Amino acid sequence: MLQAFGLYTHIQANRRRSALLIVGLFLLFYLMSLGLALLLRALLDDGTGTFEALFQSALWGCLWFSPFITGLVALWVWCGFRFNDFLLSLTTGSKPLARRSSPRLYNLLENLCISRGMTVPKLRVLETETPNAFASGTRPEQYTVTVTRGLLDLLDERELEAVLAHELTHIRNEDVRTMMVAVLVVGVMSFIGEIVYRGLRDGTSLLDDSSDSKGGGGKVIAVIVAAVFIFIAWWLSLVVRFSLSRRREYLADAGAVELTKNPDAMISALRKIEGKGELKGVPSAVMELCLDNPRSGFADLFATHPSIEDRIAALVRYAGGNAPLAKAQTPTIPEAPAA
Repeated sequence: MLQAFGLYTHIQANRRRSALLIVGLFLLFYLMSLGLALLLRALLDDGTGTFEALFQSALWGCLWFSPFITGLVALWVWCGFRFNDFLLSLTTGSKPLARRSSPRLYNLLENLCISRGMTVPKLRVLETETPNAFASGTRPEQYTVTVTRGLLDLLDERELEAVLAHELTHIRNEDVRTMMVAVLVVGVMSFIGEIVYRGLRDGTSLLDDSSDSKGGGGKVIAVIVAAVFIFIAWWLSLVVRFSLSRRREYLADAGAVELTKNPDAMISALRKIEGKGELKGVPSAVMELCLDNPRSGFADLFATHPSIEDRIAALVRYAGGNAPLAKAQTPTIPEAPAA
């Protein structure tokens, strides 16, 4: 069976990923800033400037403002680490779950934490019929397990215990810290990219006007190059999210079994939520935190979650699960990261 706790190499790999993600955020911001500066220079140009002149002006502007850009990114990272629980609850609309409204859930969570010597995370609920759950936070006082109302209504006690154990494993293995940093990277890049896309779409007349004037070709080229820079920064932010190992979900499933001693409960929970976990109105970056993030077809190639079938197959093969598989298959589990 896969061992989910005491995986020093896995935890160290998560710490390295978090550091690299933060460095990557700075680099992506510099590239995005260059694209935005070039786009601004092009849109303000009267159509007589050459591409070389516009690009040089944008580059010098970025170099001049680089300390400000660095400080802005550092502030964003600090705010993300400091207030990620507030930002996430604001984004998803989750609310604190009172003990009196769900005493059995609190009892299950506390018993699991006591058995592993962990600090009990906060509990929040998302009022939706969609069955799903996720863990979040970057430090012990922020660690939170969020469950949906649909999950509470759908699962029985042993299945809820397995799901809670799964999310606690993410906290114990520091997966949540890595994913929260990824949410910061993807979220800000997606936000800026969408604003720029809408602006370019609504401002195409500016390019049409400039293309008819003498020297307008430089402006058009500058806008195209700026859009390419911004697109690359946005695309690389998505690659950051896609690069996160699927192995963490296998390890979290194994951690649930290690805590509960009941592989069939984890299998049963996965079966019940399979294909039903899409949270409407929740950003895709947040969905990567969830217990299940349904994908199909081409999109599955870039998913950070393995399929439910592969996860169940792993539990049957390695954890002694007895639940029958819907499809006969052998799970392919990624290799552990190098120490």
